[in-house]
Amino acid sequence: MKKVKASTLPHTVTTIEHTWIPMRDGCRLSARIWMPEDAPKHPVPAILEYIPYRKRDLKRTRDTQVHSYFAAHGYASVRVDLRGSGDSEGVLKDEYLQIELIDGVDIINWLEKQSWCDGNIGMIGIS
Repeated sequence: MKKVKASTLPHTVTTIEHTWIPMRDGCRLSARIWMPEDAPKHPVPAILEYIPYRKRDLKRTRDTQVHSYFAAHGYASVRVDLRGSGDSEGVLKDEYLQIELIDGVDIINWLEKQSWCDGNIGMIGIS
């Protein structure tokens, strides 16, 4: 875990570089998480971004800026690679398939159960 504190931001940010989110069919999706350092003791709302643009390389710089900002302002910010993209398991067969929606529900259910999440979850993204 990496911690960052800028003097003008209200929260120190902890980053979890990689965690697996299990899907109902056994597939695992890869997530990177930013959160306020004290979120495990004081749960916060989560913001989910769930896209096929690889979190480890293609969008890394942008992800770091955007999600760190959210975390520094009191949110857990979670970036998940779609099934079959980036570090996630599975096969990405096409865009906007039913499995993508099912996985999205599973991700939200997983987020809701995390000790650092207060149960409130929003989504951002493109397309």
